[in-house]
Amino acid sequence: MLTISQLAAYAGVTVRTVRHYHSKGLLPEPARDHSGYRRYDAAAVVELIRIRTLAEAGVPLSRIQELLSASEEEFAEAIEDIDRRLRAEIRQRQRHRERVAQLSAGDRLALPPEAVDYLERLRQLGVPERAIEMERDAWILVAAQIPDQMPALMALKRGQIEDPAVAAIYLDLVEAADWDADDPRLPVIADQLVVLIEKDAEQWSEDQIPDFTLDDELVALLDEVFLNAVPVARTLLCLLEERGWTGWTKLERVGPPS
Repeated sequence: MLTISQLAAYAGVTVRTVRHYHSKGLLPEPARDHSGYRRYDAAAVVELIRIRTLAEAGVPLSRIQELLSASEEEFAEAIEDIDRRLRAEIRQRQRHRERVAQLSAGDRLALPPEAVDYLERLRQLGVPERAIEMERDAWILVAAQIPDQMPALMALKRGQIEDPAVAAIYLDLVEAADWDADDPRLPVIADQLVVLIEKDAEQWSEDQIPDFTLDDELVALLDEVFLNAVPVARTLLCLLEERGWTGWTKLERVGPPS
């Protein structure tokens, strides 16, 4: 007869595991002998090994008792069902692994490939990481709202950033982000922006570029990203309004410049 420690050693488990199986009703707990110890026989060792084998195969403890007492046909059906469940869990865990890999991929988290490519192009142009992080957060919001339109929208943005004038003003804006609100260079930046805005407005009319409609709530969120990330943003928006344009994410003409 074996003590619980000896039983555990024979079956290749821990004493704690044996006690856990007792608590789950999987392994009968023998009565204590006259010395106050529980003693186990060879049948207990065999049963414990069977339980351990099923548990290591991924069978839920809640189903082990069912399998131990099942007929050959019932056992085969149950194992097939458990195998289907395990395959489904493996697929789910693989998806989780892919998501975890994306977490370490930075920009690829919650962004489609075309947006990632756009951000990488900004890096190649020398745009600081701080500005790219702001862009990334904004495009995450857009991609969640209009995922189907992202390929065309990012193609448009890529085309714009390849324009040397656009790339230059983009870098100027990044540099101006931390200027004082009364910096005399800000009106110059605003003038340059208006030139590009009006140039694009003419092209939109001529080429009939598709309208990427964003609802007002998303526009407000995107503007908030800009306002929070760029200290001089409010001053710049006021300067644009003085020149006949309002908004940032959704630019609209408000009349002739003052």
